[in-house]
Amino acid sequence: MSLSRRKVLAGGLAAAGLSATGYLAATGTGTAEAASAPGDVVGKISVGYQGWFACPGDGAPINQWWHWSRNGGQPPSPSNTTIVSWPDMRELTRGYTTAYANLGNGQPARLFSSYDQQTVDTHFQWMRDYGCDTAALQRFNPFGGEGPTRDAMAVKVRQAAETSGRKFYIMYDVTSWTNMQSEIKTDWTTKMSAYTASPAYARQNGKPVVCIWGFGFNDDGRPFQPAACLDVVNWFKNQGCYVIGGVPTYWRTGVNDSRPGFLDVYHAFNMISPWMVGRTGDLAGLDWFYTNVNVPDQADCNARGIDYQPCVMPGDLSAGARFHGDFYWRHIYNMTRLGAQGLYVSMFDEFNEGNQIAKTAENASMQPTNFGHPALDADGTACSSDYYLRITNDGGRMFKKLTPLTATRPTQPIAGGPTNPPTGGVALRSRANNLFVSARDAGNSALLAAASAAGAWEQFDQVDLGGGNIALRARVNGRYVCAENAGAAPLIANRTAAGAWETFRLVRNSNGTVSLLATVNNRYVCAENGGAAALIANRTAIGQWEQFDLVTA
Repeated sequence: MSLSRRKVLAGGLAAAGLSATGYLAATGTGTAEAASAPGDVVGKISVGYQGWFACPGDGAPINQWWHWSRNGGQPPSPSNTTIVSWPDMRELTRGYTTAYANLGNGQPARLFSSYDQQTVDTHFQWMRDYGCDTAALQRFNPFGGEGPTRDAMAVKVRQAAETSGRKFYIMYDVTSWTNMQSEIKTDWTTKMSAYTASPAYARQNGKPVVCIWGFGFNDDGRPFQPAACLDVVNWFKNQGCYVIGGVPTYWRTGVNDSRPGFLDVYHAFNMISPWMVGRTGDLAGLDWFYTNVNVPDQADCNARGIDYQPCVMPGDLSAGARFHGDFYWRHIYNMTRLGAQGLYVSMFDEFNEGNQIAKTAENASMQPTNFGHPALDADGTACSSDYYLRITNDGGRMFKKLTPLTATRPTQPIAGGPTNPPTGGVALRSRANNLFVSARDAGNSALLAAASAAGAWEQFDQVDLGGGNIALRARVNGRYVCAENAGAAPLIANRTAAGAWETFRLVRNSNGTVSLLATVNNRYVCAENGGAAALIANRTAIGQWEQFDLVTA
């Protein structure tokens, strides 16, 4: 397993000893001039894509629990894990059973493999749907045992990018790559340069984009000398590439996390993208970096015709640094008012260190009961699993000047917000007998899965109550479905308002079905007796009788 790029010197604010007074006076705020016209990275939202998860049986050459387990030969468990966040698996068609306990909703604890094309396709569809323009595919030393799997991942990412209309580029991470200076050139010439023929391969200023991450970091994993690094940068530029440098946070001053003597290397890049993960975990820290680091960084780049692509991050979920979205929004806001040329989101799928924006477990029901790490609602605010993707989309629109600059986060943790619940017409088809749930006798009798088609009695308004909860209002009589007698009696549409007995949590299952969890007794709604008896909220786990197809009415 490759060393994580995040295991670098974290440093501290006071250690930097920086001042931005002169730069602030010279540049003000939001006045940066782009060195390059808009392209696939300038003016765009780029996301780091690891694509480094595999599982035994997925067909990957590495054939292990790659990046899921410390001991890749054994399934992930509380004592054998590398992750601190649990993915939302509901839209992924294939999962691999772990040694964790079942999820809080009773389902088996399964994880995805990046080697499955459907996983990559789904991730890129999310990028498309939530305004992520370009994916930076991480590529560690491909000459070791991971090489064949990483080669295959490049093929899968290309296909997904072409299908989804996204752009992608290769981002070399030089961590622990002993023969980097010669092998990175060989890898580009013999393998990766061929991907630039794809219409989805990112270009900037008419040139294929390549990023090299790790030059100049002051740690044992990247011991390279300036001359060797400068040779590599210039070689890629001579190949006709637009070269991005993933550089230390304090690259410009050469202190703290940066080796001395690298300034000429940094200034040789077409675009500079300083690392930020682990540098701060609160809003005051982000503001400090804006004033003391980002503003003078941008001025330095402006003076030399270099594009600036700062890193923005959602915050470490496992460390409680997200502040229900305020941290991420502040970071995007600060870099937008700075006038940065592009934004680099760290990261899309980094479940190992808790700074992923991909769909994530909303609450305890969606992760193993013995997982031991927080879900998105850890600070007491319920969030939908796509919350950080939605912030990315809204922040990207602000960055592109499609919406006004604002320090106030417009994105609600639950889409639509709880104060003005949206409604939508749905019907429920039971997997127990393939019949639609009916509010029989115009709502006067208990709900039963008995109709072959969705007519007036089978249509409901799905009302969002916030916090991941919904109510179902029968259209035939305008009454809410109730788990009568606190769930002890069958469901019936007989209430004029949605209270505790009328509140359900909508659980999306991995096979595309949904289940309803009555919050009044924490039991699942069941089409009792294979659908022959009325619906009742009396089950502790999800089986076939507790699954329904959600059909738009």
